[in-house]
Amino acid sequence: GHEAFTAMRARGAQVTDLAVLVVAADDGVMPQTVEAIDHVKAANVPIVVAVNKVDRPEADPARVRQQLSDHGLLPEEWGGDTVYVDVSAKQRQNLETLLEMILLTSDVQLDLRANPKAAARGHVIEAHLDKGRGPVATLLIKRGHLGPSEALLAGVAWGRVRAMLDERGRKIKGADPGQPVQVLGWQSLPQAGDEFQVMSDEKEARSIAAERDQHRRAAELVAQRGASLQDLLSATQEGGIPELNLLLKADTQGSVEALEDQLTKMDQSLVKITVLRRGAGAITENDVALAQASEALVIGFNVVPTGKARTLAEEAGVDIRTYRVIYQAVQDIEAAAQGLLGPEMREVPIGQAEVRATFRVPRIGVVAGCMVLEGTIRRNARVRLVRDGTVVYESRIASLRRFKDDVREVASGFECGIGLEGYQDVKEGDLIQAFEVQEVAR
Repeated sequence: GHEAFTAMRARGAQVTDLAVLVVAADDGVMPQTVEAIDHVKAANVPIVVAVNKVDRPEADPARVRQQLSDHGLLPEEWGGDTVYVDVSAKQRQNLETLLEMILLTSDVQLDLRANPKAAARGHVIEAHLDKGRGPVATLLIKRGHLGPSEALLAGVAWGRVRAMLDERGRKIKGADPGQPVQVLGWQSLPQAGDEFQVMSDEKEARSIAAERDQHRRAAELVAQRGASLQDLLSATQEGGIPELNLLLKADTQGSVEALEDQLTKMDQSLVKITVLRRGAGAITENDVALAQASEALVIGFNVVPTGKARTLAEEAGVDIRTYRVIYQAVQDIEAAAQGLLGPEMREVPIGQAEVRATFRVPRIGVVAGCMVLEGTIRRNARVRLVRDGTVVYESRIASLRRFKDDVREVASGFECGIGLEGYQDVKEGDLIQAFEVQEVAR
């Protein structure tokens, strides 16, 4: 999956003052390593190289140095100016030395200054939706001091700082330049990569965000209408270039960005792709409504539609496809564009249960006490565990019981005990969705 995160690496290089390039001593330089070097050089920031996994028997740090020297990173011990540190993250070997070298390099090569009394500015590094806390954004402060209750603006998102957490999840009262911080209190989810700034008051932040959102919505409305995935085959056979509008949803902003990056890299002579909307969180009724209006396909990565969104999609004929691997989504659309779609492997929901309590059973592990909400739950069925709209795990049902009896299936409205194959971290409120995969001719 390294290749998919091109945009994330580029953004990382642009918002940092110094880059640490981590290379495995047993693997050496990979194509993604070269890409990372190019991003860092383009951003014009110093590089410290951490040669990792030196504790492994097949490790060869000298080979890594030789390979990186070919890309202009000549080690200091060979007469160059690039600092190398051999580390083992697993054994915690030389990590203190790496930190010292980072500080030393920044002191020697950089003159880092920032006014801590100015209004805070910086970048949104990542953002996600949390069921209990709402939109949560990870910010990296470039200048100024971020304090509680300050009004924030980032792209089309705005909010007021309700709480701040440091990198270990502890509550803090303020953040200074160079400090990463998770901020709660956003009215909507900011985009990863957006620049944020502190505004004089909440009214100003809301006004600017609304104006920007209006421009964004206008751009969505004028986007050309496209075809659904099912129509691509016939369009290709007729000799035209089919068009496809997409709505992308994933568990985090970074995943959305990676998915979009891979789709836009496709050969546009085969299919013209327009991404109408992208975002983090479960697929909602608003997404389905936009997809229906623009004849778009909804692609979910590590997320599933809400119950109401699934019902609305079935009524409106909106195509929702969910994936756990980015390349499966790309391959599906590429195959459709080339007219090579074989039989469709379609997921058919058969039942859904809510976890009401958990029990630890000797020699078996954690068993989830569940209420079946819809359909039936069958023993040995394929299931996914959904927490706050995000797919946490996919597995099979290892055990299914009613009271003390093993049963083949449990119908809607009844309680049961479910054990998942290879997974123990089940929590109250989780949803267990059972499904089967059917092969359907296209």
